[in-house]
Amino acid sequence: MPMMHSLSVYAILLFLSWPFSSVPLCASDHLLVPGKPLSPGSVLVSEDEVFALGFFSPSSSNSTKKHYYVGIWYNDIPKCTVVWVSNRAAPITNLSSVNLAVTSSSDIVISDSNGRVLWRTNNNINIINSSLTTAISVVAMLENTGNFILRSLADGAILWQSFDQPTDTLLPGMNLRLSHNMHPLQQLVAWKGQQDPAPGVFSYGADPNNLLQSFIWNGSRPHRRSPVWINYLLRLYYMDMFKSTIYMALHHAGDEVYMSFGMPTGSFAVLVRMNIDYSGKVTVLSWESNMSVWRALYAEPEHECNTYSYCGPYGYCDNTEIIPVCKCLDGFEPRDDKGWIVGRFLQGCRRKEVRRCTHGDGFLTFSGMKVPDKFLHVPNKSFDECTEECKSNCSCVAYAYSSMSNMDIDGDDTRCLVWMGDLIDMENNAQGGENLYVRTYVLQGNLRKVKTIKMVLPFVSSLLIFVCVVFIWAYVNRGNHASKGVWQRIMRVYSRTCKELVDSNTEFPILRFRTIVVATNNFSESSILGQGGFGNVYKGKLEDGKDIAVKRLRVGSVQGEMEFKNEIVLVTKLQHRNMVKLLACSIHEDEKLLIYEYLPNGSLDSFIFNDTRKSLLNWPTRFKIITGVASGLLYLHQDSRLTMIHRDLKASNILLDAEMDPKISDFGTARIFSVNEKQGHTNRVVGTFGYMSPEYAMEGIISVKSDVYSFGVLLLEIVSGLKICTTSPSTHSHNLIDHACSLQRDGMLSNLVDPSIIEGCSPDEADEALRCIHIGLLSVQNNPNARPLMSWVVESLDNKAIKLPQLKEPIYFGYQIYGSDGLG
Repeated sequence: MPMMHSLSVYAILLFLSWPFSSVPLCASDHLLVPGKPLSPGSVLVSEDEVFALGFFSPSSSNSTKKHYYVGIWYNDIPKCTVVWVSNRAAPITNLSSVNLAVTSSSDIVISDSNGRVLWRTNNNINIINSSLTTAISVVAMLENTGNFILRSLADGAILWQSFDQPTDTLLPGMNLRLSHNMHPLQQLVAWKGQQDPAPGVFSYGADPNNLLQSFIWNGSRPHRRSPVWINYLLRLYYMDMFKSTIYMALHHAGDEVYMSFGMPTGSFAVLVRMNIDYSGKVTVLSWESNMSVWRALYAEPEHECNTYSYCGPYGYCDNTEIIPVCKCLDGFEPRDDKGWIVGRFLQGCRRKEVRRCTHGDGFLTFSGMKVPDKFLHVPNKSFDECTEECKSNCSCVAYAYSSMSNMDIDGDDTRCLVWMGDLIDMENNAQGGENLYVRTYVLQGNLRKVKTIKMVLPFVSSLLIFVCVVFIWAYVNRGNHASKGVWQRIMRVYSRTCKELVDSNTEFPILRFRTIVVATNNFSESSILGQGGFGNVYKGKLEDGKDIAVKRLRVGSVQGEMEFKNEIVLVTKLQHRNMVKLLACSIHEDEKLLIYEYLPNGSLDSFIFNDTRKSLLNWPTRFKIITGVASGLLYLHQDSRLTMIHRDLKASNILLDAEMDPKISDFGTARIFSVNEKQGHTNRVVGTFGYMSPEYAMEGIISVKSDVYSFGVLLLEIVSGLKICTTSPSTHSHNLIDHACSLQRDGMLSNLVDPSIIEGCSPDEADEALRCIHIGLLSVQNNPNARPLMSWVVESLDNKAIKLPQLKEPIYFGYQIYGSDGLG
């Protein structure tokens, strides 16, 4: 048996019982020398004690078959985070006789007592020790940067280093090779699964045919494309807490172009890393020691809409919306109207006018854009020359230009891009956004429209002047008794009160607009709690010290005005502890305000979808939220004076009070049913894709079962901590429902429970979580008649003795509703 570093038999047994730990049993120094191998249970620790290297197993404690690996992790944080794995494609199944050693041939190897090599560095270098003694010619060391280096003691040359063999993580000081005349490109390759370090399907790196952009790859297919680089600095992240900056930059050194990641010299010491996970998400994270969590500074793709070519040709992802959505460029329309309505965007958009090429063609400017893929880079062009390059070629549909005076690759500091085919994979308000110039075609029809406008414009102008004169006359003569009635009639048309918007019999507080201005510090940005399609929500404090939340209708929003009236009418009639309380309203000229009780913990989505905060919601708290929302829905459907369908139940519309009790909010799109009415129909489908039931999204059919479906989606999100748009590469699932159904078929529903709450769950609580998943899947069945009523849901959540019905197959036809999109 290989030599152990002061490791007792008891310590070996203890180590074998560990599922995954970063706490060393027996810490050695940071050096590994020939003749003194590293055995299971011993670790190398960097001199600053930040990193450790040794044997580990990522398998869960109840796993029947464990695999072991040699890796590097953060040594002094409670959450074990592996940043490099050596034998990721060749796991160790038996720890009894393996070790990590430096060999006489100047390699680092993992081998067993039979001499079988499981992994090696393969340096192909043999350093001959000319000394007559047994002096060591090479040494392996774990540096403070987390780099594991094999170094020659003769001249200090680095023979091999882990930084040249990245796995799924980029650390400060690491370079990711994007181009080289001799050496292969480097990529970050994700783990195959959450507990499987084997190389997965997702990777991150440059386009081998184009240095100007990087990709997240799903196998050989693009999954997410970065904005095209416009200078050497790719991205900056400023951390307020540490008063420090993290950068990603591009460098050109000799034959090599590489990307670096790190912090400026002299920055405050903070742990940061860049990682690609098994689901294909690339995240930049920093460690917050006060909360013992990794905080995400940046993630891509952030939404399903941000994935590659999600919106199809000539479509773009609009990131200015609360939930990013696909839109067509100006002058284009959806190619598939029905598909566009239900969230299928792959066919993209088409021109409203037939494409022609005329001498008078112009270009529309779209600012803040992530420019499309499949461009042609025309070197050494000025902006005017780039414009002419596209204008003079009828095949050119768009161009973009950037002067890269601080970046010189291949001797060219200009970047003229032109497009000869369809424009795909665009976003607006994207990081690194720039101007995109898209060709417009001037047709005879367009000329006729221009002439018509020229004829109509003088008439419209005259009418506006006449209206202005009437207003001025009425204002000047407002004291005159004869004109006073005219003035009052005119102003009555343009002014209404909250009571008029509700009804004359409703007793409802109305606050002066000036009171709200003072309470919100003149609607300052620092007072903003959130944003929605309606407008902003502000925190305010009244003169009596009462905290309020003010929902401010965006000026000029006709749809918002209808929702404003609807919300006052409905919420004033609701009395339930799980409904948000409307306190008052205020109207002043174009300003329309709703004043709600202030709920200090904000919305549910800010917890369950936030990697930093989700651990604050343990299972009892999540179950309390589930039962509270269910109770609130039952009240809307059955126990209130009106049968009410919410139509937009989702995590962002569930607010949490100081005790983490849930309050259902945002009734602007709710629908009231009469006593005997069981089902309704609408041509105006409103709500959020992914939460909509199939019959509502496709046919506009509304019933209480529409809300039950939304509740089922919400329930699965709360238990799993995943968004509805979550995909599962291992099961090829299109969204969270599809993923849950796949796990249910395989008898692995426990894998859906949020890992952040598993450790703190008792056996009874774990069973409760599985029961909730079962109820969630019953609630999202395709057939509305198969879904339960909220009365049954509430009773089944409260009484564990109620036997749940078996799930019928198939539960869910994802392609009928959302295709492969699954919007959240």
